[in-house]
Amino acid sequence: MKKNILFVSTLMVSFFSNSQLFTDDFEGYGLGDYIGSNSSDWTTWSGTEGGSEDVQTTDVEANNGVHSLYFLGQSGGGPQDVILDFGQQYNDGVFTYESAFFIKSGKTGYFNFQGTSAPGTTWAMNCNFANGEITIDDGVSSSLAVGSYTEEQWVTLRIEANLSTGRWQASADGECFGVWANSINNVASLDLFPLETSEFFVDDVMYDHASYTPAELNASVAGFSLGGRIAGTFKSPTVTVSNAGSEPLTSFDVSIDIYGYTYTESVSGVNVLAGQTYDVVYSTPLEIFPGVHNATATVSNVNGGSDGDATDDDACLIADHVIPAPGKVVVGEEGTGTWCPWCVRGTVFMDRFENEFGPYWAGIAVHNGDPMVVADYDSSLGALISGYPSALVDRGSDVDPSGMDGDFFERLKTAPTALISNVSTWDAQTRELQVTVEADFQSVADNNWKLACVLTEDGVTGTESGYDQANAYAGGGNGEMGGYELLPSPVPAADMVYDHVARAIQPSFDGDPNSFPATVNSGEQHSVTFTFTLPAEWDENKIHVIGMLIDNNGRIDNAGKSTIFSNTGVQELTNSSFRMYPNPSNEVSFIEATFDNSEVSVTMIDMAGKEVASKNYGNVAVGSKLPINTLSLESGVYLVRLSMNGVVMTQRLIVE
Repeated sequence: MKKNILFVSTLMVSFFSNSQLFTDDFEGYGLGDYIGSNSSDWTTWSGTEGGSEDVQTTDVEANNGVHSLYFLGQSGGGPQDVILDFGQQYNDGVFTYESAFFIKSGKTGYFNFQGTSAPGTTWAMNCNFANGEITIDDGVSSSLAVGSYTEEQWVTLRIEANLSTGRWQASADGECFGVWANSINNVASLDLFPLETSEFFVDDVMYDHASYTPAELNASVAGFSLGGRIAGTFKSPTVTVSNAGSEPLTSFDVSIDIYGYTYTESVSGVNVLAGQTYDVVYSTPLEIFPGVHNATATVSNVNGGSDGDATDDDACLIADHVIPAPGKVVVGEEGTGTWCPWCVRGTVFMDRFENEFGPYWAGIAVHNGDPMVVADYDSSLGALISGYPSALVDRGSDVDPSGMDGDFFERLKTAPTALISNVSTWDAQTRELQVTVEADFQSVADNNWKLACVLTEDGVTGTESGYDQANAYAGGGNGEMGGYELLPSPVPAADMVYDHVARAIQPSFDGDPNSFPATVNSGEQHSVTFTFTLPAEWDENKIHVIGMLIDNNGRIDNAGKSTIFSNTGVQELTNSSFRMYPNPSNEVSFIEATFDNSEVSVTMIDMAGKEVASKNYGNVAVGSKLPINTLSLESGVYLVRLSMNGVVMTQRLIVE
């Protein structure tokens, strides 16, 4: 299967090797020259050349020769913002872009393709370099392709976009790492922009374009996803097949090669017309194995035979499957507002993260300038972001909501200093809510660490005009965006429902400074109780409680997520008479307790408060051991509730 991928790439390289529309290795400039001032091809976002928005050549690093471009992000990103105009808007044929990047240690890199000639109208594609990962998105779907690079080394990135068929492909140093169907299928310019955390060099920039003549019968693999990246989960892969020819597709097979096996689905009785796509969702979910794996999706047996173009019959994917750190919950705080036309993008991606990563994710939509604002939360978050929409993952660097994947998976792998649980007490008469946030420390800390508690609400609606949502995607001119392209701008309040809305934060954005003693040892538990009075218009059934542990650098180390009526922590009673082993567990653990022929039941709850398993063992004899099968559970921390003689006892069980 690797030979097929290399064969396709070789065809594309040879196809464009004879002549190229544009190349620049920066050897023709003097050292320190501003390229906008010395080239008719390069300019800046605003058109102002030769100043802080422009970029200078350097001889500190070079992929070839002695010169390259050096980008360094300042607070809020920029001010460098360099544009390479492709000369026209390309919306058909095969467009190829290639350049070399050198990312400094601990830093990031970024560029995008603009879809129209006027910068700032349409972002066709975003590419982020961070934590050794190259992630590509189109502002609509997150992580369309994920590759890898090594910090402090040059990597050559190549994008080959067949704009006639909608099939895009990315490779790094000649190795294909992703094929996808881009929602914006036209390109007009390159935008090199350093984010606040960026420091990188660029060299050997090239782009080219050639016409494309389709075969009459041509089924193309235009997209490929395994459905998830969290090891131990079961997901249904999706292979997107596009009709890149003129004859209808009536039947075909798709096969996925991964983990040393081939998984095939057959499709028949369809009528996929020219230009249409068909998503093949696998009927049997596949287990996501840990580690890095090469995968290939192939379409074959097209209408009972072979199609007329074999070069687009397969798609590559490098799957880096993450093992979550036990007990880890990642917090995403999004800056948003109903006045902000691009903020519907944040709405779509916050929902997507909740749907895909719910047990490991706590999303908080922090509103600005609208009726849902929480003033102190808004002002504190606003000081850390460069604009709207923006997001912080565990209060790391400012990213667009569509670019949260890299930070999320990096934080998900990071072992937390403490496990966080919430215990809620609700008084329906006074509407007083008490939340005790407990930190169970797995390693040492000190009194510079802090606890905080956030309440969010789903299903928030309003009737006043402040609940109208501005919508930059209305009409579809800026691409698809979770259905917002079908809605007007503004979207009337009557048609809007807001989720993840931040309702309150205590005691402050920075947390309680008196949360812990001067020295905290591994194995200690400490807690803080927060008291809220919920207004009558808040729906207590849709409130989420997010307890957060903030480290001595202001980053969120870990969190616990629950509802008012489903705690992620339960006060433990007489636990000395109840033990589990082995703990951590791989396949099975056993419960030992002082059983006396009483009826015993066991319930397992994940850290999002969801019941994942339960069993009534009936009357259990003295000396019995109760087995708990953990083989089918995702890795993480669970609460095991043992009910016996009217007493409920709770212990934590770690599943690896």
